[in-house]
Amino acid sequence: MAKLNLRLIMTLLLLAISINVYAQRQERKFTHADTLRGAITNERAWWDLTYYHLKIRVNPADSSIYGTNLIRYKTLNKYQVMQIDLQPPLKILKITQDNVPLAYKQDGNAYLIQLVKEQNPGDINEVVVEYGGKPHVARNPPWDGGITWKKDTQGSPFIASSCQESGASLWWPCKDHQYDEPDSMLMTITVPDTLMDISNGRLRSTIHNDDKTTTYNWFVSNPISNYCVNINIAKYAHFSEKYKGEKGILDCDYYVLTANLEKAKIQFQEVKRMLEAFEYWFGPYAFYEDSYKLVEAPYLGMEHQSSVTYGNGYANGYLKTDLSRSGWGLKFDFIIVHESAHEWFGNNITCKDNADMWIHEAFAAYAENLFLDYHFGKQASADYVIGTRRSIGNVSPIIGPYNVNRAGSGDMYYKGSNMLHTLRQIINDDEKWRSILRGLTKAFYHKTVGTAEIENYITKESGIDLVPFFNQYLRNAKLAVFEYSIQDNVMKYRWNNVVDGFNMQLKVNINGIDKIIYPTAEWKKMDVETGAKIITDRNYYVITSNLDEKGKK
Repeated sequence: MAKLNLRLIMTLLLLAISINVYAQRQERKFTHADTLRGAITNERAWWDLTYYHLKIRVNPADSSIYGTNLIRYKTLNKYQVMQIDLQPPLKILKITQDNVPLAYKQDGNAYLIQLVKEQNPGDINEVVVEYGGKPHVARNPPWDGGITWKKDTQGSPFIASSCQESGASLWWPCKDHQYDEPDSMLMTITVPDTLMDISNGRLRSTIHNDDKTTTYNWFVSNPISNYCVNINIAKYAHFSEKYKGEKGILDCDYYVLTANLEKAKIQFQEVKRMLEAFEYWFGPYAFYEDSYKLVEAPYLGMEHQSSVTYGNGYANGYLKTDLSRSGWGLKFDFIIVHESAHEWFGNNITCKDNADMWIHEAFAAYAENLFLDYHFGKQASADYVIGTRRSIGNVSPIIGPYNVNRAGSGDMYYKGSNMLHTLRQIINDDEKWRSILRGLTKAFYHKTVGTAEIENYITKESGIDLVPFFNQYLRNAKLAVFEYSIQDNVMKYRWNNVVDGFNMQLKVNINGIDKIIYPTAEWKKMDVETGAKIITDRNYYVITSNLDEKGKK
């Protein structure tokens, strides 16, 4: 009973935090700084980012970072002012193009650079930004972004970055907007020679310097979102394996604190089960060229591309807790499964604007129950996703405000996953549903997208008009209510609490017989037997209201 109460308290606490945080977001008045961060400004729109070379020295002794970022880009339209973002307390020290120093002015977290060289459409140019200082310290990573400076149990530095919503400009200068990703990136990270740095992609070289430091060169050959770029610095132990996947052999590398090596060799066997399930449902892992890595971090975990971070205590569940309270949440390691799911939805398919963050989180949360479906069956997966409904607030919409770098409601996780679970019932063909999921990752392979593109693809491939469905679940906070009343062997029924045009089918069981009905906002009628008992299919995320029972209270 104590364990059950603890789980209940934890779930309610997470729900309360989610409601409070996202309610505050909706009430917030947005500022000029929010627009600079979240909009595709004129100073961003004229150039296409193609390549980064981030070259930094990380100093654990004074928690500082100094270095440069080379930014290569293609000119789309003539313009002479470029926006680069960097958040205090870090400072830009110098900016050059073709070795010519450039003038710039700071507007909050944005630096507006006056280019001297004429920028002509089609030109490929570079700017080099020199910067440094002590970056923002993450107070509650990964939710509060920044750099985490900790010690391991042996007293050695244990350092990591995490910066999803706050932005990569918390620790390095960049074009800090998700709509534009570099085609590739090189990270040159120098650390004390007693430590290792693990970043994204593949390790090209390790250089031992005369000043008791080591430089690691990591190269990412695929497009990567700024917030997915990471550093992980510690005394790591390394082991690896090869996974035979849909696109051939996938290199899987694991980096953990030395004290946790034996535990990791057991717990990280979850990776093979994850890859098997997700390649079945979503198609091939999207970054074979860059490998898959799982790296221990001093916080819970994060979906850094090809360098997923892990801090779940080498145990199943979410910090040993089943958020669904169904029992199935303890059958898998939540962080390995959820954060790795983002390699398909979040890293392969990336939302252009944070308002559409549900594209990342709803699909990753839904992946949790697809993992269970693959390994334990449909009943287990349904029990799990339905169990997560207690964490849904239905207070504000899943889609957030655009162009101000704000995500929508925290319901994007489990309301989002239950929306997708409901959609699976509507399509009512598991192979078609699987082909849609796999088709998404192929159609939008390595692309940034908006909600409309995802909606339109699913609508087209399903052959069902899903506009009212998505409006109800994504743009409206209210949950649809199926109301019915039975009088004289006639059942009246309708949808209430719904958007215009909402006409989602619903499976009901009437006296032991399953039927598909098509309610609308207007009352409909159908004949039923005397004393008919109506049970709505639990797999549809709706509220059922028996008006006859309601009237008796």
